[in-house]
This record gives sequence, structure tokens and C-alpha cells, in this order.
Amino acid sequence: MAKGRQVRTIEKKNAGAIAAWLKARRERNTLPASSSYWQIFLFVSANLVVLAFLVFDMPAAATAGNVPSAVRSVSRAVTDIGKSGWMLFGSAFIFFATFMAAGRVEGARERFQALYTSQIALYLFTTVALSGLSANLIKRAIGRARPIQFEEWGVFGFSPFAGNARFESFPSGHATTIGALFMALALLLPRYRAVLAMLAVWLGMTRVMVGAHYPSDVTAGLAFGAWFSLLIAIAFSRYGIVFKPGPNGLPMPRLPLPHNIWPNFRARRSR
Repeated sequence: MAKGRQVRTIEKKNAGAIAAWLKARRERNTLPASSSYWQIFLFVSANLVVLAFLVFDMPAAATAGNVPSAVRSVSRAVTDIGKSGWMLFGSAFIFFATFMAAGRVEGARERFQALYTSQIALYLFTTVALSGLSANLIKRAIGRARPIQFEEWGVFGFSPFAGNARFESFPSGHATTIGALFMALALLLPRYRAVLAMLAVWLGMTRVMVGAHYPSDVTAGLAFGAWFSLLIAIAFSRYGIVFKPGPNGLPMPRLPLPHNIWPNFRARRSR
């Protein structure tokens, strides 16, 4: 009798362990709650792009020559912030530098901070590179004429796969990079999301002020870059890289941003 009870107890424990393992596996393979956010974001962004296309593109193109020269000069001075080259080289340099530093510092805390910084740099590089590459492929396939050809082609002028930069207006590559970068910063620095969002919109719209894009091009670029950053952050959070799922389902930083890696690294090297 005692032996039978012991066997039944062991069987119950094994069944409980198996049930817990199956539950954990189902939860791991289930999309996080934040997956619904990017779908909502995509839906709202698509409607904003259509509205900009129908309402704002033609007035913006028709009045492009009336932009004050001072505004145009300032826009030309800051618009190249949206170029991806400096972001890619900068994030790649930080990644390799901090990854190598992690093997040289002595303290476990400093080593962990260096590795965490390298993960952040990897996230920034990934989101800027992949969003920019995708936007370039999309704009070549769509082939929308730029505002400089408004009188000939209008806002509805398209020549897919033309192989000409004059037909690569939608979406804006600069705006895509800005959207990707500032969404990444907003996720890493949630306290400054409102300020970062306003800066992204202003920097993106400089592409309209210099006559390089229509408002819908910029809106699509900002939305696409931001959506791309959010999607990659969600994927990273599932594996605990840089982010973790927050209480509302959105990804949030696993740790505060490191701020004292380099002083410690230099101090230890000088010994």
C-alpha cells in the first residue's frame, strides 16, 4: 500500500512538472502583447500617409517656391542629419569598441555595462541599416516622381523601377532613418518621448522645405522607420536583448543606459 501511494505521488509530481513545462513553452511561443501595438501603429500610419497624399502634397508642391530663404537655408543645414552613414559608422564603432573593452576591464560591473552598451549599439545599427535598406528597395519599386518634376508629372506621377533618383521620392530615405533613430531613442529614453517625437517631425519635414519630398513621402518615411524600430525592439525583448516586455506590453529598457564605462576603462588602462 505504501509503495503504491509513493508511486502515485511520483506520477503526480511528474505530471505537474510536464504541465508546467508545456505551459512555459506555450507562453514562450506566443506573441507578446506588444505585437498588437505595431499593428495599430501600422494602421494609423497608413491612414496618415493617405491623408497627407490627398490633402497636403499638392499645396506643398504648388507653394514650394514661397518658402522663406532663411527657412530653406536652415533646413539645408540640418536635413542631412537624416543620412544613415554617420549613424551606421558610429554605432558600429561603439559596438566593436565596447565589445573589446568588455574583455579588458577588470570589474564585473564595468564588463557588464560594456556588453550592454554593445547590445544597444547593435540594436541601433540593425534598425537603421535594415529600415534604410528596405526603404530604398520600396522607393525604387514605387518610382514616385519628386516634387522637382511636379509641373510635368504632378503628385500622381509614378515610374516604377525607373532606375533614376528623380523617381525615388516615396518613401523618404532621410525620414525613414530619422524615424528609426528617434523611435529607438524614444524606446531607450521613455521620459523624453514627446521631445524626441517633435524633433523627428521637424527634421523629417526639412525634406519638404528643401523641395526634395512631398509631405506624404516624409510621413511614410517617419512612420516606416519608427515602425521598424518598434518591431525590432519587440523581437529583441523576446530574447532579453536590450529590452524586456513592459507592463503595457511595449518593450522597455532592461537596465538604465550605461554612463560611466569609458572613464572606468581609461582609468584601468592608465594603471
